[in-house]
Amino acid sequence: MESETCIAELENDIRALRKQLIQKVQQLKTLKKHFQKNCINKLNNNEIARYSRQIILSGIGVQGQLKLKRASVLVVGAGGLGCPSSLYLAGAGIGRIGILDYDEVELTNLHRQLLHTESSIGLAKVESAEAFLEQLNSQIEIVTHHTQLSSDNALRILELYDIIVDATDNVATRYLLNDACILLNKPLVSGSALQLEGQLTVYNYNGGPCYRCLFPNPPPPETVTNCGDGGVLGAITGVIGALQALETIKIILGNEGVLSGRLLLFDGQQSTFRNLKLRSKKADCAVCSEGASLTKLIDYEQFCNMKATDKDSHLSLLEPHERITVQEYKELADKGVPRMLIDVRGANQFEICQLPASVNIPIDDILKNRRTDEILEHVSRMTTSASMPVFIVCRRGNDSQLAVRHLSPLFQKSGMSLPRDIVGGLHAWTRGIDPDFPIY
Repeated sequence: MESETCIAELENDIRALRKQLIQKVQQLKTLKKHFQKNCINKLNNNEIARYSRQIILSGIGVQGQLKLKRASVLVVGAGGLGCPSSLYLAGAGIGRIGILDYDEVELTNLHRQLLHTESSIGLAKVESAEAFLEQLNSQIEIVTHHTQLSSDNALRILELYDIIVDATDNVATRYLLNDACILLNKPLVSGSALQLEGQLTVYNYNGGPCYRCLFPNPPPPETVTNCGDGGVLGAITGVIGALQALETIKIILGNEGVLSGRLLLFDGQQSTFRNLKLRSKKADCAVCSEGASLTKLIDYEQFCNMKATDKDSHLSLLEPHERITVQEYKELADKGVPRMLIDVRGANQFEICQLPASVNIPIDDILKNRRTDEILEHVSRMTTSASMPVFIVCRRGNDSQLAVRHLSPLFQKSGMSLPRDIVGGLHAWTRGIDPDFPIY
């Protein structure tokens, strides 16, 4: 009993000390913010030493460093691009950095989102990023926005900052950020990274075009691939994110060479950069032209017909009778019903895990008709009545729908039962059938 009492007392002491530490940290933040506001027009000795290697550059100097100190930047997205961009902005001494993200840290983030650690898993990304950046540079102010950007809050949040960094991974938010920046007259530093490639440009700066000038209409949802589906090498996001910070710093300093009206393409496989000239502002652009028809923010999920999140995006291309749930498929498998299961993931993903008796035919081979004859021949060999059911599975249930939509006319023409996709794919199998089945 004495040991239990001692343990309880120690735990209470620790909780009290933690609470006191939090209070002291908050007091310190308040004092630093007050000190920074009172010293906005000069550099203290700590800042001179910290930033000395960039202050001595002819393009920066003391006055340039003061510009960085007075500047405010909002980084939208604390993921693969947002982590390196905010890291280098904080290192450079940007006076106020806002971090906006709705998500929490997951294990799958850690290979590329290097502000987060294993101990951050489950925490809000903005909190994890804030903690890391404050340890890096206590001289600056970090402001967090743990929310999903929307038409309701975008203008209110963005107007607090000088420059906006788009570090997101979905089309709807790109249009939202573009339109909000036009309405607020803010430069937008836009980057993207996928697989082994990256892109970077600056919109709405120095007479350059905006995102809508180049892409007045959103692409079909089924043609959009994010890093959650297509994959990405972490170093690629590091390159593009660091370059986003560079473009932001150049804008603050008023330096030449900002990527306005130009698109930087990075090929990580060949380690090459290309610089393309973009077309100029569109005379009839819906948002940035003199006669703009769009003068307020709209419903961007409806406009793009896709969700404004980086999470699993579920397409809805098929009718209910063209689909089957994982539970229904398991019942057929348990009964030993003859069937063909086609897994349309790439060979490298198929190697990670697969359902029993599945055949790997990647979606690209199906859409390009490279192996459709093989599928039809296999079905015809397996049954004389051409009624053997064919099911299509993928990782999340999107590519499988594309495959069914492409194969159905071929099956119909051959007099075979139409294929069906498995709703939610292998993710649904893990969540609904076998929690030990790998998820990635």
